[in-house]
Amino acid sequence: MAGWGRVGFNGSRWELTGVILRGYLLMVPTIGIARFWQVTWKRRFYWQHTLLDGDPLEYTGHASQLLIGFLFALGFFLPVYVAFFYLSTRLSELALIGYGAIGAVLWFLSGYALYRGRDFRLSRTLWRGVRFDMRGNGWAYALRRFLWSLLALVTLGLAYPFMAASLWRFRTNNTWFGDRPFTTSASWRHLALPYYGGYFLNALLIGGIIGYAIVTRDFVQYEGRAIPGPMTVLLSIGELIVLTGSIAFYRARAASRLLSSITIGEAALQVRVRARDLFGQYIGYAAALVGLVLLLGIIALIAAGSIVAAATASGDGPDPAAVMSFFQSGTLNVAMLAGAYLLVLGTFGLLNEIILSVGWWKLLARGTIIVNSGTLRSVRAAPEDRSLIGEGLADALNVGAY
Repeated sequence: MAGWGRVGFNGSRWELTGVILRGYLLMVPTIGIARFWQVTWKRRFYWQHTLLDGDPLEYTGHASQLLIGFLFALGFFLPVYVAFFYLSTRLSELALIGYGAIGAVLWFLSGYALYRGRDFRLSRTLWRGVRFDMRGNGWAYALRRFLWSLLALVTLGLAYPFMAASLWRFRTNNTWFGDRPFTTSASWRHLALPYYGGYFLNALLIGGIIGYAIVTRDFVQYEGRAIPGPMTVLLSIGELIVLTGSIAFYRARAASRLLSSITIGEAALQVRVRARDLFGQYIGYAAALVGLVLLLGIIALIAAGSIVAAATASGDGPDPAAVMSFFQSGTLNVAMLAGAYLLVLGTFGLLNEIILSVGWWKLLARGTIIVNSGTLRSVRAAPEDRSLIGEGLADALNVGAY
């Protein structure tokens, strides 16, 4: 035994909120280009506040690398946009086949993008001056992911544990820390019980709710349409809670078992993420979303009331023509819609980041121990892979993490 290394995270949600808001403020005048700087700031926040055996991670990537990689990726998407335009002028049958083919190509490319994006992040990550790296063939990973996805689709998701374990082994066994490779003993058996348990439990509950509604005719007529009745709605809410708990249970168990299967030479990881903590985060996020919707509704009512008050002609009541005149300007309408869209989108993104993303990062850090961490001090550094200029397709396809 060469010691046990603790993993910790000392970042605060307030600090992360400031990082995200600074990026949002710069995105409007830069027409969205500042998002590459925001991503870089976020990664530095996560990395520098993550301590492995007392020493922090270091992120050496630059926003300009992400920007250049994105611009290169746009060159690839130009013919895709041309193909979309061409298909929009064709017959519906041909257009449907064409859109399906393009969708399949983009799904295949998203696998390659995920792999290369992970490669870039690892190549810009250091611990104790030693760099991580990702080897292997990104196209081979994309093909493996694409074929597994087809099998999972055909089997209605039953093949997913086999797919997840296979892709996990491919990624992990091609990950390096300096001159030392990662290895994993993970298999589908690590995922079978939590996945299939949740799968069949929710399938039975959903089938039972549908059967109950049909047998009892628990429907209400509304404007000539039959909608679920009160008991069916109540049962559906209960099923949604069960589904959320099942997802939390599976994600916690999968992360604990897969990460605990990793060894780095004589060092190994021991990870335990509690499902109830993750479930609590989901419930907190849902409550925050409900509060946000209520707040936005109140703001909309106040804005509408202000417009009506401003349009009141003489105190006798609002003049409908005067109210409508506020919305006659096309420029004003576009500005209001764009502002509302950006506000809502940004707020939802902020909540997701400060509740779910940082919450998950904290759970992983708090539940991880490095066994024989002292053996990692003998790892020798490897040179930086400078052939990677950015995440390119990962940015363009909006896939990846952090």
